[in-house]
Amino acid sequence: MTTLAAYAVRDDNSRGRQYTEPAPAARSEFQRDRDRIIHSTAFRRLEYKTQVFVNHEGDLFRTRLTHSIEVAQIARSIARALQLNEDLAEAVSLAHDLGHTPFGHAGQEALNACMKDYGGFEHNLQSLRTVEVLEERYGAFDGLNLTFETREGILKHCSPSKAQELGELGARFLNRTQPSLEAQICNLADEIAYNNHDIDDGLRSGLITEEQLANIPAYAMHEQAVRAQYPDIRGRRLVGETIRRMINAHVIDLIKTSEANILTLNPQSLDDIRNAGKPLIGFSPEMREQLLVLKQFLRTHLYRHYQVLRMTNKARRIVGDLFGAFMEEPALLPPQYQDMAKGGKPHLADASQARARAVADYIAGMTDRYAMKEHRRLFAVGEI
Repeated sequence: MTTLAAYAVRDDNSRGRQYTEPAPAARSEFQRDRDRIIHSTAFRRLEYKTQVFVNHEGDLFRTRLTHSIEVAQIARSIARALQLNEDLAEAVSLAHDLGHTPFGHAGQEALNACMKDYGGFEHNLQSLRTVEVLEERYGAFDGLNLTFETREGILKHCSPSKAQELGELGARFLNRTQPSLEAQICNLADEIAYNNHDIDDGLRSGLITEEQLANIPAYAMHEQAVRAQYPDIRGRRLVGETIRRMINAHVIDLIKTSEANILTLNPQSLDDIRNAGKPLIGFSPEMREQLLVLKQFLRTHLYRHYQVLRMTNKARRIVGDLFGAFMEEPALLPPQYQDMAKGGKPHLADASQARARAVADYIAGMTDRYAMKEHRRLFAVGEI
């Protein structure tokens, strides 16, 4: 077992849980967090939520579930190399997308537009809300009662106004302190996973080509190395070898750069990490430039491909239609959301805000195919 660094998160320096519970008998507090996340309803739903391609478009494309597992694998590897808490890194990775809407970023943008007069919608905050409020598995409390450090890692971004509402959890966005190194790792493991795997899915779909990627250094240098080693390689095997090397290069660069940053600061405790003034987990300038070019390519040629945009346009319409219907008539909601819409759990004094938040919770929890089915039930003649 890896010996943890003095500045790693451990059970004995954790800020604990909102509701006190007996210590777990045969696992760490962060293993318990991971296990609760895996057994949650929201985690199971990730299987049918979009990464880039909508769920019905093919069985081999990544979903939010497979993406989360891939992020967890990368995060664990980095945490182990840096002598940090692998279990915490895994827990945050598995939970970071729990609040994502159906239809990926298109769904989030549509729901945020619907919620503009009611506090907006942001998937990081929704992931936090899911584990703190919406999961119903325990008799003593709402949510999963995860440790502070896991919840901190889930909340990657937060506006000052929202941070003020979150107390201790939001304080770092106001006082400019840093989260744990494990949380910082998950943020960049997420980036490594979606950059590389979106290339894989984009090539598999035919929306981007190897010829286009020949002009992208982050891909081309590794493809050339693969062809040099295996002159006859082609097809899926060539893509697999290339992307495997890309991921490895990004991970190794991140580990080496982060090791150097940590060595320069020479932290002696977790508090030193929090007060470092800037994140210590990061890529080298050269790698960051490569990744910027890669992300610009994906944005132009994949995320804004006309076939993807056609589906995202449908997704916005579905989410907007559902929101409008439920806001106009909350009786169409399932019973538990009707109670929330009336200002029940969690209590909101403003009736319209309570209704809007309940509707947003319901829509955000939908899978792609359930949202499409619900839309047909409400708007298609002959559906029930």
